[in-house]
Amino acid sequence: MTIYFYTTRDKYGCFSNFSRHGLELDGAWWPTSEHYFQGQKFVGTPHAEQIRMAKSPKEAAKMGRDRKRPLRPDWEEVKDDVMRRAVLRKFETHGDIREILLGTGDEEIVENAPGDRYWGCGADGTGKNKLGQILMEVREILRQGKDKDL
Repeated sequence: MTIYFYTTRDKYGCFSNFSRHGLELDGAWWPTSEHYFQGQKFVGTPHAEQIRMAKSPKEAAKMGRDRKRPLRPDWEEVKDDVMRRAVLRKFETHGDIREILLGTGDEEIVENAPGDRYWGCGADGTGKNKLGQILMEVREILRQGKDKDL
């Protein structure tokens, strides 16, 4: 069975980066993994802090996608690792959702995001599903109790 998720209201809504599960990374508290991910596009600039303080993950995403802000030059090379760090820390921090993730066994996890062919499966299901892949990697890391630093 494949596990699909997308909105925070779904059964597996805690897998969404918009779920209200904060995390501490890089010496700061981030309200959601979406806040952290979007903020890292502008690390070392005031834009990162503005995104960290956004009232909602939707607002953080909108701010992070605003190309009027100066995107860090290495973003395409580091974005997967940034996402992996955020997702791992989120599930390390919150035992309740860690149990939900571990409870998925070896099932495939897919972000059913019709508008996202990179992080999700896209409208036709043929997208890269990078977020689902990272969730499965994190599940394995947590299962093995590996070193917390990726």
